[in-house]
Amino acid sequence: MKLNLTVVLILLLTATFAQSKQRTEVLTLGSFHFAFRNLDLIKTSNNDQIDVLEPKYQKEIEEITERIAKFKPTIIVIERDPIKQVKYDSLYNKYLEGKYKLGRDEVDQIGFRIAKMMKLKTLYCVNDWGKNYETLNPVLEGKDSLENKKFMNYFNKCTDTIKQYFPEPIFKTKGIRAELIQKNNSNNIKKDFGTYLIGIFKYETKDNEFFGADFVTGWWFNRNLRIFRNIQKIKANPTDRILVIFGAGHMTLLNSFFDSSPEYNLQKVNDYLK
Repeated sequence: MKLNLTVVLILLLTATFAQSKQRTEVLTLGSFHFAFRNLDLIKTSNNDQIDVLEPKYQKEIEEITERIAKFKPTIIVIERDPIKQVKYDSLYNKYLEGKYKLGRDEVDQIGFRIAKMMKLKTLYCVNDWGKNYETLNPVLEGKDSLENKKFMNYFNKCTDTIKQYFPEPIFKTKGIRAELIQKNNSNNIKKDFGTYLIGIFKYETKDNEFFGADFVTGWWFNRNLRIFRNIQKIKANPTDRILVIFGAGHMTLLNSFFDSSPEYNLQKVNDYLK
């Protein structure tokens, strides 16, 4: 049976349209920082830390990577600045050659492991630090000024205050996987988001009643928008599958961006971890 030319054209156009609407699958893993460098707002005391290089944790990390690898990522992005791409390409290649021993960081322990399992050639460095309003610079950059000290004191006090909104870490009592499941729970991510709308967000100076809102705009919202833009810059096909490995705090915004974007389809990492 022969199809007439009109029918063939309609079928071709329909298939092309469907393909153009296909969304790239994304899986985001919000993690605590395995190396405990304590660069985030909430610090972890030495007594509450774990050593992920211990055999029992290495075994657990192997299980975690096997679970996440079922997503079958073709692209992995990590919380590292693009300027460090050459460095991480070199480390990853040495790891593939058996010349690099994985460090404690989640980029190594999870990112490198899964990339190797998927036979990927690279991991993409997509981090950014955001851009502040220039009007804030006199306070933010005046490290010896009274206004700067006042701001930093307020900032540090707010950090102590928002601890009540975070669930207690359970990596030491229940394991790394349980901690990751807890951090990627949608309710906990929502609570995390709320902490950026209190505390320092309400800070005012005599010249700017919106100083806190402006600061959070650059420090956090702009930063994550730029991270998202860096991910968009990767030449991905609709058939690619992107794994995002970042600090859990970033999931408040990154998940929202991916979930709202017409270009991506966000999966839930806990469907793989549980």
